[in-house]
Amino acid sequence: MASDARTVELNGRSYQWPEQPVVVVCIDGSEPGYVEAAVETGKAPFFERILAEGTNRLADCVIPSFTNPNNMSIVTGTPPNVHGIAANFFHDRDSGEDVMTNTPKFLWVDTIFKAFFDAGGKVAIVTAKDKLTSMLGHGLDFSSGRAIGFSSEKSDKTTMANNGIDRADQFVGLPVPEVYSADLSAFIFAAGVKLVERDRPDLMYLSTTDYIQHKYAPGTPVANDFYIMMDGYLSQLDDMGCVIALTADHGMNAKHNDAGDPDAIYLQDIIDEWDLGGQNGDGTARVVLTITDPYVVHHGALGSFCTVYLSDGTDEDAIAEKIRGLDGVLAVYNRADGCAEFELPEERMGDLIVISEKHKVLGSSAASHDLSGLNEPLRSHGGLTEQKVPLLMNKPSPGLDDDRRLRNFDIFDVALNFAG
Repeated sequence: MASDARTVELNGRSYQWPEQPVVVVCIDGSEPGYVEAAVETGKAPFFERILAEGTNRLADCVIPSFTNPNNMSIVTGTPPNVHGIAANFFHDRDSGEDVMTNTPKFLWVDTIFKAFFDAGGKVAIVTAKDKLTSMLGHGLDFSSGRAIGFSSEKSDKTTMANNGIDRADQFVGLPVPEVYSADLSAFIFAAGVKLVERDRPDLMYLSTTDYIQHKYAPGTPVANDFYIMMDGYLSQLDDMGCVIALTADHGMNAKHNDAGDPDAIYLQDIIDEWDLGGQNGDGTARVVLTITDPYVVHHGALGSFCTVYLSDGTDEDAIAEKIRGLDGVLAVYNRADGCAEFELPEERMGDLIVISEKHKVLGSSAASHDLSGLNEPLRSHGGLTEQKVPLLMNKPSPGLDDDRRLRNFDIFDVALNFAG
């Protein structure tokens, strides 16, 4: 990374130094339609103005359309085969263990926060869940007075040494929210307003949870209320002169049948019934659900993308063809083809990549999924049908090509280089 007074270079991109605070918001699970529905209520004036006068585009997220790979793409400006985070969860072939990708040891490149911090800037990162904080804040000196990073979830445990702030909950003036609540996201916006008032960071990143989007479709009263809440806080940041750019890590779709039950393909159960040369159910073909993270209550670890690990000597093509024949399967790729198609690191993917159709999800064995927390019909993500996400900014973007295929990880480029 090289920088001067005007630009910062990172991962093959050049970013202009901001003249006012730049706030990038990742609205977890925000498929196109949520913002528009909230605007139709007449109670979301900030979003209404963005749609009419600012930048209002669609972008493609990373596949798999999960939280970790997309957040890390957004903050590095790169696809997963560059930054290394291919999913929320993967099977580490070297160690033989299943691991969650929520620590910096899996990250291959620097983030935009480290780049601007190293160039003398002030940065702030506030997430809803704690799982991303160590990766997002990797390389920052929180004792410097120029870096802050914490989650709503652990806001009562922050220290100056580890987070750049003592007792963030007291600073924000709100109690620590429940993890499975809209309040977890509301907290980050309240924190963002307080931080801009006090510090005016050069860059600030706010990343919400998709608790609401997993439960409520666009236009429903609860979803509208969530976006109206956001609108109020974003209006305050707008009034303070911030450039505000918003995107999502992934979209969301209904994944249930007419009875309201998850419409799941329990792939491990199915494969274990197949004749694989007399080795049925012994791990010859193992399904790994890469949506898995520490917070699965609201989706039961059911998403539209999974990988299959095969033992040596297994007929990969034959199993792939049988999976393609299953009702509800959209696509099956071998590792090389799938990683080339979706810009994924091969060493962190299984032998097969399986993607389900829009309203289907993929599971392992039915008995392994705890669905007791699903008190509304399942909505989830992970596949190609959740790839389209909004890319919005409270400024027009002169010079941004109308024909350019935008990715959600172009959001800092748009905010820093094109805000008019």
